[in-house]
Amino acid sequence: MTAQLPEPTPRPVPSGELRASHDDREAVVEQLRDAAAEGRIDLDELDSRLEQALTSKTYGELALLTADLPKPPSSAAENLPPLVLKGGVYGASRGPARWEVPGHVIAHAGVGGASLDFTRAECRLAEVVVEAYGETSGVTIVIPDGWATDTTGMDPGFGGLKNKTTPDRLPGTPLIRLTGSGGMAGVVIRHPSKRERRKLDGSATWD
Repeated sequence: MTAQLPEPTPRPVPSGELRASHDDREAVVEQLRDAAAEGRIDLDELDSRLEQALTSKTYGELALLTADLPKPPSSAAENLPPLVLKGGVYGASRGPARWEVPGHVIAHAGVGGASLDFTRAECRLAEVVVEAYGETSGVTIVIPDGWATDTTGMDPGFGGLKNKTTPDRLPGTPLIRLTGSGGMAGVVIRHPSKRERRKLDGSATWD
């Protein structure tokens, strides 16, 4: 009997060979346009690099186009500490009053429940990680129309995950990357209800 050879271990893909997304290409395009406006590259170089940026397929190809340019300053929001909500006994919420969104939000429902409302939030990030734990009373997350969510990293748990959002994402809006666990009571992510929309549309100064 012929001995079965072990299957070869997949080779890790170097970071430069990872596939670039539309957002990755758009970020490089913006950096190139800013560089031209600052006089760092001329218009012929700009046209050439823009064409290459729009057809680049990997991070490595994009990196070559900006290797001789200063890195853009990081957004202040990227330096904000994680926001942690703990429902405890009485519950906890953030929003709908205006608030600045950090790159990482953690919500523990506890016994009282937790809610996150992004409808009036200020978000300057392309992506926000929301770690939600439904625990005993559940977590509710409300995002504006045009924002999208990725729930592939979420464990529905016993309580489950209800994703009532649409996949249509408007340009310039953040992606909410949902992780965590539904726990006993579950996690709900949705767009505003009709009542919430009326309140938002009719109360420009409402906080």
